[in-house]
Amino acid sequence: MNDSAPQTPFLTPKTIELTRWVAVASLLGLILVGLLWELWLAPLREGGSWWALKVLPLCWPLAGLLKNRMYTYRWVSLMIWLYFTEGVVRAWGDKGWSSGLALAQTILCVILFAACALHVRWRFQMAREGVSLDDSQESKPSH
Repeated sequence: MNDSAPQTPFLTPKTIELTRWVAVASLLGLILVGLLWELWLAPLREGGSWWALKVLPLCWPLAGLLKNRMYTYRWVSLMIWLYFTEGVVRAWGDKGWSSGLALAQTILCVILFAACALHVRWRFQMAREGVSLDDSQESKPSH
C-alpha cells in the first residue's frame, strides 16, 4: 500500500460522517429487530421471551457511536460477531418468521461491521494525512 498517495476524492469528512450514521442506523435496527423478534413476532415462548434482554449490550455502544468515539467503533466491530453468529445459527435452524428475522439480524451485523471498520480505517487515514474531522467540516452557525 502506498502511504504517500494523495487523499482520494471520495474520502472526505462527509464520507466518514456517512459511515457513522450507517453504523448508528444499523445498531438501532439490530435493537429493534431483537425486541420485535423476541417479544412479539417470533418469541421462543408464547407471550414473549427473556431473550429480548440480548439487546441490552447493544444499547451501551449507542452513546459512544453518537459521540463519535473511536474506541467504541473498534470494540463494537468485535462484539457484533456474537450477534452475527446467533443470526446465522438461527437462520439455518429456525423456521418461519424466526428464520427471516435471524437473516435480517445477520445482514444488519455485516452492515454494522463494515461501517465501523471503514469508519476507523478512514479516520486513521485522514489523521495520517493531517486532516482533522472538526477542522475540515464547514463552519456551522452557532445558535
